[in-house]
Amino acid sequence: MAAIDNLIDEIERSYEELNAQLADPEVLGDRGRYAGIARKHAELQQVYDLARRFRAAEQTVADAEGLLGDDSSDAEMRDFAQDELAVGRRRLEELSEEIRVRMLTRDPNDAKDVIIEIRAGTGGDEASLFAGELARMYTRYAQAKGFEVDILSANENDNGGYKEVTLEVKGRGAFSALKYESGVHRVQRVPATEAAGRIHTSAATVAVLPEAEDIEIEIGPNDLRVDIFRARGPGGQSVNTTDSAVRLTHVPTGVTVSCQDEKSQLQNKERALRILRARLFELEQAKQDEERGAARRTMVGSGDRAQKIRTYNFPQNRVSDHRIGLTSHRIAEVMEGALDEFTEALAAEDRRKQLAAAGGE
Repeated sequence: MAAIDNLIDEIERSYEELNAQLADPEVLGDRGRYAGIARKHAELQQVYDLARRFRAAEQTVADAEGLLGDDSSDAEMRDFAQDELAVGRRRLEELSEEIRVRMLTRDPNDAKDVIIEIRAGTGGDEASLFAGELARMYTRYAQAKGFEVDILSANENDNGGYKEVTLEVKGRGAFSALKYESGVHRVQRVPATEAAGRIHTSAATVAVLPEAEDIEIEIGPNDLRVDIFRARGPGGQSVNTTDSAVRLTHVPTGVTVSCQDEKSQLQNKERALRILRARLFELEQAKQDEERGAARRTMVGSGDRAQKIRTYNFPQNRVSDHRIGLTSHRIAEVMEGALDEFTEALAAEDRRKQLAAAGGE
């Protein structure tokens, strides 16, 4: 048990260090630094709680062994001690494995808020409608988990769908719940406008980005170009009479973000900045993943927007995730946000692959 004891010692030491930093007046006076430390503290909290339960189980085993080694203990007390010893040892094994899994597979982004970008792909109006349905699906799923959802930007078309739509999902664990949704989603069904009843295949791309804080992604004043223009609605009509829409361009990378949904230029700029930081954070993460090489390939899927991950077949009442071979025949429920069957299976497979990779090192 030496290895797990050392791991728990490390968890407890890190947790106490973070507690001390959060009480440090210098940290309290630095909003950005305090937020970063508080996030690390929250990320470690669950593992620390497991470590405390492990210590309690250790004490149970020690107490039981003490009773069994005490010649003055009567038969009833010794039977009780034997039962406690068996329960305590079993609990130690369970907690040891759970702590090991949590520490090996912990993602520092799991607790973050997320930005979800959904874009219509091949399929014209049908793809735009599907993009809107995906936005609704993720909104329902997130709200069921107690997260807040807001539309940061949207580019509607005339049929009520979206050419593209960007959602912000706020709440502890939002990224953990949604991080496996990045990729190409296909829909197979008969469009309402199809007189011959033929099945069409359309697609939409989804990107799930952990929301970056100011302290994680610094954008220098000379790195940002700001363009102001008049907002446009479906069909090209002007939706307001002032130049309130904002386009931000990150000069070093060429990444561009536009927001026009708010009437205030300032609000549109703030929203665009949040999206821009998330995209730049994603680029930095991708660079680090490339440097880590094999470690990234243990993940379920690559997170690549071009990877086909799921098909929604309406005529066959079927939703299939191609990464893990999981199929559900409850398409109506899935489209209403019942995604747990998929997200939980994907998370379990991800953990399995990471642990297998760690065992092979």
